[in-house]
Amino acid sequence: MTEPKLSPAEAQALADATAEAMYARDRAAQALGLKIVRVQPGKSLLTMTVRSDMVNGHHICHGGMIFSLADTAFAYACNSYNKNTVASACHIDFLAPAKEGETLEAEAVEQSASGRTGVYDITVRTTHGKTIALFRGKSYRINGEVIAGLQQAA
Repeated sequence: MTEPKLSPAEAQALADATAEAMYARDRAAQALGLKIVRVQPGKSLLTMTVRSDMVNGHHICHGGMIFSLADTAFAYACNSYNKNTVASACHIDFLAPAKEGETLEAEAVEQSASGRTGVYDITVRTTHGKTIALFRGKSYRINGEVIAGLQQAA
């Protein structure tokens, strides 16, 4: 059975509802203080302020924290269709350090989605536009829905 196509407004409402449901259960994102700025079908923008407990021995943001921000933006973008989707692979290039007190933005954009797989590019920047890291994630759709029983796009 083919699922009905959603209007742009319905697809946006689904993306919003899915993000809200995910965030309510996302203890890791909450612990890191990640904030959802927006989620759209196949896209997301999240922020994180670098706290003192996020810096490493060089007194710059630990790479694992930057990775977590990018990975979370990836998750919200690829799950925005309310189909359970997980990472199958990812890669990050660290381009510049982030410092304590800076707020970072991770913008995820779907590059390809076909069948059960997708490719997403995530750019992590300071709020002043300096690029900190580039992340590419490959996704794989598994069985189930983020919010069971909701209508979703085909």
